[in-house]
Amino acid sequence: SFGGMAALAPAQHLAAMPPKEKQRNAALAKKAALAVGKGVQSKGSTKVRTKVHFYRPKTLKTKRDPKYPRRSAARRTKMDHFAVIKFPLTTESAMKKIEDNNTLVFITETRANKSQIKAAVHKLYEIKADKVNTLIRPDGTKKAYVRLTSDYDALDVANKIGII
Repeated sequence: SFGGMAALAPAQHLAAMPPKEKQRNAALAKKAALAVGKGVQSKGSTKVRTKVHFYRPKTLKTKRDPKYPRRSAARRTKMDHFAVIKFPLTTESAMKKIEDNNTLVFITETRANKSQIKAAVHKLYEIKADKVNTLIRPDGTKKAYVRLTSDYDALDVANKIGII
């Protein structure tokens, strides 16, 4: 019922085929038998290694391309000029520095550096500092000696601040 050939016996089936198709089928069968016996995967050539150490191959490294910022707003700087300078020092030795060396003495934030102290003094008291010397006191606080430029008088500035 399937094309008329299904009802025939196997020997009759071969007899019913034309000779050209028989040859083609025989060649295909031979090829299939060879493939079953030998295998179809052909072995490629192996890479000759010249070094004893294996170096991982260099792969493509793409630059970061974030789709959104990981932080919604930029961080606020906590070390503003009010945090840098804590208070002016009013000891006898600090007063001597004001009178003799044109220098103001401040207790400052321990993490503040000299340039931050200089900028904070300029912003808070509107005076120009010539140079800043710092030291860490035994109690762990930082002391800053702020030498003023020659066009500012430390005694006048100390009066304006309210040290004296």
